[in-house]
Amino acid sequence: MKNKRQDGFSLIELLIVVAIIGILAAIAIPNLLATRRAANEGSAESSLRTIHSAQVVYQNTMGGGAFAGSLAQLRGQTLTDSVLGSGTKSGYNFEIVEQAGVSETAVYGCYAYPTIPTGIQATGTRTFGMNEDGVLHGEPDLTTVPNTRNLINGLPALGN
Repeated sequence: MKNKRQDGFSLIELLIVVAIIGILAAIAIPNLLATRRAANEGSAESSLRTIHSAQVVYQNTMGGGAFAGSLAQLRGQTLTDSVLGSGTKSGYNFEIVEQAGVSETAVYGCYAYPTIPTGIQATGTRTFGMNEDGVLHGEPDLTTVPNTRNLINGLPALGN
């Protein structure tokens, strides 16, 4: 009688492979999440620059010296795309700072804060703001959201 030889992997070999895959995943997933947060923050910085430029264009063209009071106004004039004009993009919420005054002495700006500020699903770790001076400010403390010119001016400037 001939014995049939059965080739394959033993249970121990399979368990070792599963353990190796688990170790690799435990190393890779946190790096992936950190990379996603960094990409969201970079997108937020770029989006704030876009909003700032759109506000200046709005003031000089259809605003008659006044600035747009909302992202919807900028979107309505096709100065921002529909995604940014909705107020949420790449894990960040965007708001326009209430404006005061007209012409070049006006106070205006915008800010961005993460939609999910804490935990493993955090979309960002910093709040950003920009006012009429065009300097991008960032703050690692997410306890307060900048909503006035004074708070934005209190944020440290980021390097360009």
